[in-house]
Amino acid sequence: MTGAGDPPEGTPNGAQGGGEDEYRSVVFDESFVRAARLQEFSADERLGEHHSPAVRTRHAWMRLGGSRQAVLLVLLIVLAFGTAVYMGIRHPYKTPETVRAQPLRSAVVPLAPAGEVPGATPEDLFAHSPAANYRIGAAGVNLPPVTRTEHFSDGQLVSALTVAKDYIVRSSLDPDTLTGGSVRPVRLLLDTSQLDQFDRSLARPEDNGHNAATGWLVRFDPKQTRLADRNVRVNGTLSASELSPDALDVTADYTFVYAVRPAPGAQDAARAQDVGKATPGAASLVTVRREVHFRLSRENLTDHRLEVLQSSLQAGPLACSSKPADALRPLFAGQHAGKDRPTGTDPYARDRANPSLCGELAPSAQPKPRHPIR
Repeated sequence: MTGAGDPPEGTPNGAQGGGEDEYRSVVFDESFVRAARLQEFSADERLGEHHSPAVRTRHAWMRLGGSRQAVLLVLLIVLAFGTAVYMGIRHPYKTPETVRAQPLRSAVVPLAPAGEVPGATPEDLFAHSPAANYRIGAAGVNLPPVTRTEHFSDGQLVSALTVAKDYIVRSSLDPDTLTGGSVRPVRLLLDTSQLDQFDRSLARPEDNGHNAATGWLVRFDPKQTRLADRNVRVNGTLSASELSPDALDVTADYTFVYAVRPAPGAQDAARAQDVGKATPGAASLVTVRREVHFRLSRENLTDHRLEVLQSSLQAGPLACSSKPADALRPLFAGQHAGKDRPTGTDPYARDRANPSLCGELAPSAQPKPRHPIR
């Protein structure tokens, strides 16, 4: 049996005494062992009180990381947007006020012939008239070369001229417009603030310089006039200039020549006016000179609309008493102006506030057909 100090398996490796002699001087009595208290220090205690932790404590806000950056970005965007809105409202420069379209001012002047109106076939009349070399229809309304202005580009000038051309074509060449049909194509080109005046002029035309239907368009009285040829001869010019930094002025100056013949009820009107009897089967020419001034704002260019500021129309052969505010009532082949001739105007006479004007159609403006119909 082993001794009290030997391990149960005996002395290792056959050593004598099992190393007992080496620790024989260290002796712990039972009371010392019982009084001993075991204590294990924590990692922080083992490192000492002056040690700084390698990993800092992360607060909840810091743990958000990318979310905090997103919130800051949103706040910056909101702040920038609010600043832009505030500056837009309170900026020191006043926004230019929108200029309302001016009402149309128009003048319609009938031109009375010096003698009898010549009549022939439309082809013969056109061939032997000053309109012999005029172009037909819209082909006679050409856009001129353009050069940019200080505030408008070449493209904007072309757009303005194109809108004006469309208006001239629809209001002077469209057969429906000429014969008292639909005027919707013309109306669609007008600035919206002029629509009330346009509608009033067509519904209740007056010779007052503002509400003449013939100030807006060329229209023949369908009860008295028929088109003998739908191919209208056209000659004239378009031009554009800068009216202001926000608007363009376009001027159209055109002469239109129409071949017409009387409608079935025209003879009754001729007897009432004492202008003579029209030659049966003969056509005659009506010449209309139109000078129109348009204004186009930047908004008009975008909307393909325009404002008609001024319109001056001269048409003949007409009788001075024809009252062309609502429609043109031309004299036909074989008819004459009779006693209804242009008369002098007395500026001191106050019996009429707006006396109707009337001019005389020059003989050179009338065709000289080779084979007149009588």
